[in-house]
Amino acid sequence: MSELLVDFITSLDGHASGEGWPGFWGLEGPEYLAWLGKQPEATYLMGANTYRLMSGFAAGEVPNGQDEFRPEEEASVDELTQASKVVFSSSLEKPLTWAHSTLVRDDAVEAVRAMKSSGSGLLSTIGSLSLCRSLLRAGLVDRFRVVMFPVITGATGEERIYDGYPDVALEMIEHRTFDGRIQLVEYKPRVLEHPPLGVPA
Repeated sequence: MSELLVDFITSLDGHASGEGWPGFWGLEGPEYLAWLGKQPEATYLMGANTYRLMSGFAAGEVPNGQDEFRPEEEASVDELTQASKVVFSSSLEKPLTWAHSTLVRDDAVEAVRAMKSSGSGLLSTIGSLSLCRSLLRAGLVDRFRVVMFPVITGATGEERIYDGYPDVALEMIEHRTFDGRIQLVEYKPRVLEHPPLGVPA
């Protein structure tokens, strides 16, 4: 059975991106990049908007506010290009042009449920906030990981991650700090029907 990881890179105030900010908010360091390079092979799950954005980067489109990719960003996109990707969309058309990408028009929750039960290895989301929210609500997420960068993007932040989420209890399974400033927290999530009635033990 496959394991499903929801994986976010955020500002401290929970934005997935910020207008005018480079990838990783320009704050990635050697320790963090080395850790990224050692991550296990995964099949990446995404929606149409993330596909359009990332496939554009892979085709050479530079993010707004930048003249060119930094080497770290280019390496990250190259690695993603080589990985297996599943794209959930009713608006995109076949064939998808980004290498190793498969288009699925079926309901994403049911499709991922089937992928988990019939497959092996790691499934990991990238971006795709509404997809992640749907998979969490359905109880399909095994691990919920957030890497927080030390910025507050109150004026320029975009894509608020947790809006529309249910209440979720989080059991910590890993935490670490990279380069003295970047904080990783990883949890086993449990969606709550109502707030807990007592104080957790």
